[in-house]
Amino acid sequence: MRLADIVQASTRVPLLQVAKTAVAAVASWFLALAVFPEQVPVFASVAALLVVQPSVNQSFGKAIERSLGVLVGVLVALGAALLFGEQSWLVLVAIVLSLFVAWALRLTPGSSVQIPISAMLVLSIGAATPEYAAARVVETIIGALVGLLVNVLIVPPLALAPARLAVLRLGRRIAEELERLAAVLTEPDDRAELDAALESARALRELRQAASDAIRSGRESLTLNPRRTRYRDQLERDVALLDRMEPLVTQVIGMARAVRDHWDASLSEVPASAGIAEELRRAAHDLRLLVEAGTETDDAGPEEPPALTRPLVIAAPPPGHWIVIGALMEDLRRVREEIRGEGRS
Repeated sequence: MRLADIVQASTRVPLLQVAKTAVAAVASWFLALAVFPEQVPVFASVAALLVVQPSVNQSFGKAIERSLGVLVGVLVALGAALLFGEQSWLVLVAIVLSLFVAWALRLTPGSSVQIPISAMLVLSIGAATPEYAAARVVETIIGALVGLLVNVLIVPPLALAPARLAVLRLGRRIAEELERLAAVLTEPDDRAELDAALESARALRELRQAASDAIRSGRESLTLNPRRTRYRDQLERDVALLDRMEPLVTQVIGMARAVRDHWDASLSEVPASAGIAEELRRAAHDLRLLVEAGTETDDAGPEEPPALTRPLVIAAPPPGHWIVIGALMEDLRRVREEIRGEGRS
């Protein structure tokens, strides 16, 4: 693994978030300095730096987490100082005690790390007195509140575009896999091509999970967000679309598996195979219409009619192919229902 892969992210943090973090750190510094002019407001700026997060909901959680961690940390530092006095090794004792206190309280990893850091800072750069400890807690709350307010008031972040893109990517790939299956059914392929088609279909699971994670992030970005009313409908449309496409992943993988396991060269010569292949292409066409609705691609041209206009009726397949034909027909029926929205309340 390269060093760059360890220390660098795949994408940059939005420049707006960097600017908001800087504003929060500076504002909290001067506000805390006005309240406690005799102390360097390190706790306030650190709190603000940690609280500005990619979503308002995360900022709120970090504010609580940071404030709780500092409160427990300064209490541990104060208790250790009162118990052991001023000793050179007191910082180490406070760190160890903080870790066990966090474990006993079953705190989150963020709070668990914050407790020993706060205890260490109190003992190393301050004075372990009740007045100093109380001032540092108040200072941290000031920084956390400033960071939260900055994230709320200055373009509250939304994660709807990544969710939309992930859902679009999944829908387009499902359509491509449907067309690939249609080609496999009508054109004799070797075993390697059939294995590749199955592996390609199985890769849809990762895209489905990515879309689900993106939707979850989108929901979180709307929580406590003052812009949520304006954008909630947009996310709900993507949620509904993903709900309809998730079963399609299972059906496509099932069809690819059935074709791979029961394939022989004569299957492409069965009339039912051509009919199923045509229905797969129609399903891919209609899925694209469903997925692209409301996008720039959809608005660029005239509206296309759906292709799945009538159910497929086939005669009894040859005895050697009735299993694969039956499996494909059942999966195709389910694909058709999901795309057309039939049978849903």
